[in-house]
Amino acid sequence: MMYTKDQLLKAFNETYGTADEIEFFFSPGRVNLIGEHIDYNGGLVLPAALSLGISAAVRRRNDGFVRLCSGNEAGKAQINLNETLSAGISPKWANYPAGVMKYLIDAGHKLSGCDIFALSDLPESSGLSSSAALEVLSAFMMLFPEGGSKIDRIKIALLCQKVENEFIGVNCGIMDQFAVAMGKKDNAILLNTNNLSYEYIPFELGNYRLLIMNTRKPRELSDSKYNERRAECDAALEIIRKMKPVNNLVEADIEDIILIKDPILRKRARHVITENKRVEKSVRALKNGEIARFGHLMGASHDSLKNDYEVSGFELDTIVEQALNQPSCLGARMTGAGFGGCAIAIVEESGIEEFSDRVISGYKNLTGLDGEIYISIIEDGVKKL
Repeated sequence: MMYTKDQLLKAFNETYGTADEIEFFFSPGRVNLIGEHIDYNGGLVLPAALSLGISAAVRRRNDGFVRLCSGNEAGKAQINLNETLSAGISPKWANYPAGVMKYLIDAGHKLSGCDIFALSDLPESSGLSSSAALEVLSAFMMLFPEGGSKIDRIKIALLCQKVENEFIGVNCGIMDQFAVAMGKKDNAILLNTNNLSYEYIPFELGNYRLLIMNTRKPRELSDSKYNERRAECDAALEIIRKMKPVNNLVEADIEDIILIKDPILRKRARHVITENKRVEKSVRALKNGEIARFGHLMGASHDSLKNDYEVSGFELDTIVEQALNQPSCLGARMTGAGFGGCAIAIVEESGIEEFSDRVISGYKNLTGLDGEIYISIIEDGVKKL
């Protein structure tokens, strides 16, 4: 759950000295319910914002300096808004807000200096999109004096994706930033990543709850095979385009993958095409209250990510298998980019305690790692507290 204003103020005062006129902001992490690795292929995704996220206290300054401090990360940073900003700032985490500030200035926004203290309750390197939460939070805080509640959240999401792609160097799609900026309490977002059309889908599970299972195996996109997977999808698309006019890989039919001779590229395309269909089926299941059907589709998604897209890994596969072995569980899958991080499960509310004990114990026995399980609460997107 997000930190209170009192907690933030105490930490701010200890860092910067007692101050008046402090503003407080919150930016959520996100969980993707289904539609993994589809956002950069022009398809459908179904993310939701979380009650876990990054909170911040801000004091405006009259000069062009931004001072940054985090209660979770070592090191402090000072950014001069009157100088040209470039990547490679120390500490490493400060590159995310620095990139946002650079691109806001490049877009013509006049930014003022400020002191910022941030606290996160997102598990570290968990795949719940802490980088997007920090980017969107930075943009929202810096723009708030100019736009207030009328800030264009979709423009924020697009700018933050550009920061991730060009400043940080991770070739991600739009889903994470969009979910963080546009989240709505108790709703998932059905997002068409090709044209940014979207629909809020009530996330009502009846007697079941959505659990987040943290493998505690850290992951870092820029050091993973994330960019490699995107390049493979681009290669598969070019092959299909020689035979059929499609703009994005999700527009191809499953029969079209026969055109791809390379078995690796064929598997990547098969995941993308079938996963996009699973999103459509999942939305119908949720609208019809067919929670068991949704759980089945989650399992099929994980199998595809494991076998065709090859982004899960031993730890994620193990925690998902442990979850699916429990009678109270309707479905489970990895979430996020993979290569470690988190999985999700749909679990009967009355069986959560037993489920958690058995999954954590079984996972520990097989991996040696102490996993964690949280009950997921779907929250609003970035906001001023």
